[in-house]
Amino acid sequence: MPAYKYTLKSGKIMWYANFYYTDWTGKKKHICKRGFKTQREAKEYERSFLDQEKNTSDILFSSLVENYLEDMSHRLKPTTMENKKFIITGKLLPYFENLKVCDIDTVKIRKWQNELLSYRDDNGKPFSQTYLKTVNNQLSALMNYAVAHYGLASNPCRAAGSIGKSKADEMNIWTQEQYEKFSGSIQKPSVKLAFDVLFYTGMRSGELLALTPADILPSKRIDINKNYAKVNGQELFLEPKTQKAKRCIAIPDFLYNDICDYISKLYGIQNGDRIFYFTKSALEKEIKKAADKAGLPPIRVHDLRHSHASMLVEMGFSPLEISNRLGHESVKTTLDTYSHLYPDKDQQLAERLNQFRKATPMEEIP
Repeated sequence: MPAYKYTLKSGKIMWYANFYYTDWTGKKKHICKRGFKTQREAKEYERSFLDQEKNTSDILFSSLVENYLEDMSHRLKPTTMENKKFIITGKLLPYFENLKVCDIDTVKIRKWQNELLSYRDDNGKPFSQTYLKTVNNQLSALMNYAVAHYGLASNPCRAAGSIGKSKADEMNIWTQEQYEKFSGSIQKPSVKLAFDVLFYTGMRSGELLALTPADILPSKRIDINKNYAKVNGQELFLEPKTQKAKRCIAIPDFLYNDICDYISKLYGIQNGDRIFYFTKSALEKEIKKAADKAGLPPIRVHDLRHSHASMLVEMGFSPLEISNRLGHESVKTTLDTYSHLYPDKDQQLAERLNQFRKATPMEEIP
């Protein structure tokens, strides 16, 4: 693995890598890369490049990650890719970067898991159970990728066991009374309306930020057909999360009137223009600030969606109706997420059966 030096006009000595490799189609190709300050950097470039071309399990974890991210970037949404990169860069590469994939065993994985379980921030708080589960799942996904495409015999994450939980033990929600108290503490009309839409429709924040005047229908419904995201400074309009996420939902008169009134005051707005010109991070800041002002327990913007679902449960709507409104892929998703909101429904059912039986006396048995 030689490296070669050359001299710039200024007299400075630089290094370059010069080598051949066989690509995935079987063609032999030549690589010449200049601009390295040291011989070591040039050799490291060649080593790293050739390592990424391997399709065996002795590939370095860092090279597996690069190949995985490049491959998945053609199949996943930019927002999903950003989340993956954030987790991999912050929680996986610092531990496994320089290891060969085939050398990552259950012992190493459990030591890594224990590091995550032992973490405490400056306030003494650990990672949430759902976050631990997400991070562990990402490592498992990478090892599954190595099994499928790099000849790894098995996924060691399975034998190591999982950490964290798929669902939080508690769901942070606001009641309608709490929400109105929160809403009353907001000064900016655009921000107040945005939160009203989130609370009274159960929309996702990305769906809210993608709304245009054309999506507000005269039938007092909202046509939810796209998702807004900002990735690396680029504004994107994406397909909804799932096919069922494309939906048209009815809204109450007061919300329809507020939206129409607000749009009428936006000078020069076109049918395809966004109604709300702020970001998800701006919404998170606003909800925290207004919640503090109203003296309410803090929740996330996404928790307004859970609050809406909770309100619908209390109003007596069925899981199917709630599922359709929220745009869940199936009723199972709704039940898995909100089943804990139905603890007294079984007792109510029994009481209804009692009333039904009393209203319909049994015939006397001869």
